[in-house]
Amino acid sequence: MSGDKQYVLAVPNFSEGQDAKTIEAVTNEVKGIAGVKLVSVEPERDFNRTVVTIIGEPGPLKKALVKMGTKAAELIDMSKHKGTHPRIGAEDTLPIFPLHNITIEECRALAEEIGKEFFENSKVPVFFAGVNARTPDRSSFAFLRAGQYEGLRDLLKEIKGDPKRLSEYDARKPDFSTDGLLSDKAGGTIVSCEADGLTAYNIFLDTEELAVAKAIAKAVRGPSGGFGSIRAVGVKFPEHKGVVVSMNMFDCINLPIQRVFEFCQREARRFGVNVTGSQLVGPIKLSSIVASFEYALGLEGFRTDQILESHLIDL
Repeated sequence: MSGDKQYVLAVPNFSEGQDAKTIEAVTNEVKGIAGVKLVSVEPERDFNRTVVTIIGEPGPLKKALVKMGTKAAELIDMSKHKGTHPRIGAEDTLPIFPLHNITIEECRALAEEIGKEFFENSKVPVFFAGVNARTPDRSSFAFLRAGQYEGLRDLLKEIKGDPKRLSEYDARKPDFSTDGLLSDKAGGTIVSCEADGLTAYNIFLDTEELAVAKAIAKAVRGPSGGFGSIRAVGVKFPEHKGVVVSMNMFDCINLPIQRVFEFCQREARRFGVNVTGSQLVGPIKLSSIVASFEYALGLEGFRTDQILESHLIDL
C-alpha cells in the first residue's frame, strides 16, 4: 500500500443471498478494475442479502460501486424479494468510509459523486444517509428503511401530491429520482459516508425464542436507547441452532467488541438465556481487534508496535 495514495473502504449490501449466479454476476462487476480490491463476499441466506467488502482508490472505487449497483438493480426484482433483514432496494446500500490518507470531508464529496453517477446510470432512486443526509432524521438507515420496500413504495404513492401530507412526503421521498417514488422493480438505494467502517458481528443465543433476540437487539442498538454506533436486529438463521442478535458496529474503537459481547451476555441472563458464541461477518480492522484486546485485559499504554508482525511492513 503506497503511503501517499488515498484508500476508501466500502461495504455495499445487495438484496440477494441465495442465488449463486446472481451473486457472482453482481460481484464480478468489481473484478478487473485497477486500484480496487474485492476483499470478501458474504452471502446471508436467511437475510437474503449479500455483504461485500471492497477497498480502493477513490476514483476506481466509485466506478466499481456504480457498476456493481447498476448490475444489482438490473438483476434483482424487489417485488419478488423476501428476506428477514430490513431493506428498501436491490442495491440496498452503498456506504463508504475513510480508510487511509483521506479525510471524512473528501469521502463525503465522493459519496455525493457515487450517488449522482449511480442514479444517472441506473435511474434507481437514491437516498443519502450518514454525513451526507439532508436532515438529521435521514442520517439513520432505520429511518429511511421504515416500512421497508413494500411499505415505503406504497406510502410514497399514497402521499405524493397530497398537500395535507407534504411534510411527510418531503421527509420520506428520495433525494434523486425520476418521479419522487421508489422503482417498483429495484426499489431505492441508500448512499452514505460515515467516519468509521462497518463491522458486522453476530451473537448466538441458546434459545429458539426470537422475541429474546429482538429484545436484546432493541437494548443494544442506538435508536432505541442503546449504543449510538450500533444497529441491531434479532433474527433466526435456519442453518444455526438458536437465535441471533445481528449487529452492524460503526465504532469499534470507542465501543470495543468485547464490551458489546459482555453487554449482550448480561441482557441474555435477564431472560435465563446463555450466549453460546459469536461471529464476525467479513473483515475487521486491526485497530478494532487491538481496542477489544486492550479493553478485555485492561491494558495500560499498549502500543501497536508491540505487535511483532506490525514491523514486517518495514522489512
